[in-house]
Amino acid sequence: MRPGEGRCHAGADHAGPDTVRALAEEFVTLYHRENPGTGSPGRRLAEVAAEISRTGTYTHTAQELLFGAKVAWRNSIRCIGRLYWQSLIVRDRRHVDSADRIAQETVRHLQQATNGGRIRPCLTVFAPDLPRRPAPRIWNDQLIRYAGYTRPDGSVLGDPVSAGITSAARNLGWPGGPGTPFDVLPLIVHGRDDKPRWFELPDSAVLQVPLEHPEYAWFARLGLRWYAVPAVASMRLDIGGVRYPLAPFNGWYMGTEIGARNLADTDRYNLLPVVARRLGLDTSRDRSLWKDRALVELNLAVLHSFEQAGVTISDHHTESRRFLAHLAREERAGRAVGADWSWIVPPISGAATPVFHRYYDTEQRHPAFVYQPKAPADTACTASPQPPRPDPPAGTGCPGDALPHDAPCTQD
Repeated sequence: MRPGEGRCHAGADHAGPDTVRALAEEFVTLYHRENPGTGSPGRRLAEVAAEISRTGTYTHTAQELLFGAKVAWRNSIRCIGRLYWQSLIVRDRRHVDSADRIAQETVRHLQQATNGGRIRPCLTVFAPDLPRRPAPRIWNDQLIRYAGYTRPDGSVLGDPVSAGITSAARNLGWPGGPGTPFDVLPLIVHGRDDKPRWFELPDSAVLQVPLEHPEYAWFARLGLRWYAVPAVASMRLDIGGVRYPLAPFNGWYMGTEIGARNLADTDRYNLLPVVARRLGLDTSRDRSLWKDRALVELNLAVLHSFEQAGVTISDHHTESRRFLAHLAREERAGRAVGADWSWIVPPISGAATPVFHRYYDTEQRHPAFVYQPKAPADTACTASPQPPRPDPPAGTGCPGDALPHDAPCTQD
């Protein structure tokens, strides 16, 4: 087994030539139909068919890649923020397949997307899957995540969703961060013909927002924060039969993704009890609606803090109206819009938003971002597993709070 092949590259199956040819024909026809200046697709279809016959796959032109990536966002049925799909910045890095270069380009992606706080939707496309030669992968599900350190009693310091990738990073030699609930994880990059390696993200690539409340001074003393750029790294970009397993992309946050999910979910940071007690709410019974009241204040703090820091974020009411504007625009263009109601409706005050009161077509169209088997965050894919390192100091619980820290997916 050559380095970079085998079970260390999960989901590296490649479609057969007949399937690739059919998907390529569908995509090339779509490309020429929506780009009238490109003329008839006949010549390009012949070129693609010949290349598939020779190699089992084909290479997109730069224009095809740009179009396919934008349409994949347009087709994302779980994304409420598709109004601006045409503004997506597409970084063509298909020639990059080594771990060092991937890490460098990932940092550049984050810096370009962050843009001093004025977040820009950005996608970087790395080398595709090839027949009998799987593409590189990043093990992290997002380019920026906070570590989750598992304690001896089974509780987690930090973000529990990251416990597995944190353990994998430490088995690869990462010494761990300073031991706070908000230690930024390194990237674990598996180059095409290499072993998985970890890379620290520089501060210049990770903009973080300290959280405060517009009315309650005690909120800032909780020591909460969140990162500015939600960059998904675990989904595969499929364009016309060509698969790009490593194509990290980002938009900007909708506040509820942080305030109603990441910080509030019981299997994440589980902060609603903390906030409710600080508000003096009766947490002994659900009928007091303490969870609802705490949730509103937590979400208000997130929106306020990002706004004060000059970092792009949207609220769920505005984003819902924008989504309906997207629907209307696409209908005028003669295109159907797929949407998953359970993801489009915000996780707070859903019935108060216009996206709640309607049904949606759930068909997934292509090109598309698709879920793929997770990269194997375990020691089976490390060439020389390191012995487990001791956990950093666990502290007393939630940062800045004397209450015990309860171990807490979001559509980041």
